[in-house]
Amino acid sequence: MSREIIATDKAPQAIGPYSQAVRYGDTVYLSGQIPLVPETMELVTGDMAAQVRRVFDNLGAVCEAAGGSLNDIAKINIFLTDLSHFPLVNEIMQEYFSEPYPARAAIGVASLPKGAAVEMDAIMVV
Repeated sequence: MSREIIATDKAPQAIGPYSQAVRYGDTVYLSGQIPLVPETMELVTGDMAAQVRRVFDNLGAVCEAAGGSLNDIAKINIFLTDLSHFPLVNEIMQEYFSEPYPARAAIGVASLPKGAAVEMDAIMVV
């Protein structure tokens, strides 16, 4: 089975030696996204809600580049530096996803790249 690298300028470029996503067959592995604005590669300004929305927007752009959408995500991992934001993530996630929702994990972490407060990665099937 061949490997296809997925890339789009509608999501932040990789900040290390990795691809935005890799497709094997009908499965797409999306790298972690933090709330970077693609055009500036700077963290989005605003509150935690703005950060969470930016991450979902970034993931959505990579999903589209791979021929899918957020609703094709089978599994999503959410990394938070403060788990008190868990209810907010749940609320915003319902704006971006339709039932049936993907499998999910929410993990508290000490820190994230560039000082971000949230990061998400996912597995999508198209």
